[in-house]
Amino acid sequence: MPVFGYMVIVLFCCMACNDEIEVLQAYDFSLTTMPVQKRIKQGETAEIRLQLHKSGDYQETEFYISFFQPDGKGSLRMDDGTVFAPNDFYPLKKETFRLYYTSECTDQQQIDVYVYDSFG
Repeated sequence: MPVFGYMVIVLFCCMACNDEIEVLQAYDFSLTTMPVQKRIKQGETAEIRLQLHKSGDYQETEFYISFFQPDGKGSLRMDDGTVFAPNDFYPLKKETFRLYYTSECTDQQQIDVYVYDSFG
């Protein structure tokens, strides 16, 4: 009887083992920006310098950028020339990048910039 009990324990331990390695894929990240001027005139362009900070690095993670403009009217473009349409997602290929906002009105303006990773 004790031999049978040991065999059951050994069998249970062997079945409980898993040789699959869990790889952490989703890491926290943040976005920082240099100070941006508060007011710009119609037709004027403001440069926005940004830095993406990742707490870990999973090479297959992709980042996307989007913007929304609740106040005012203007255009936003990336330093590579990509012109953004509001609420559309664009691939973010660099961790340090610049955006250029050009005012198209005389009203107070505000833009919200969002960065998402491929894990939501």
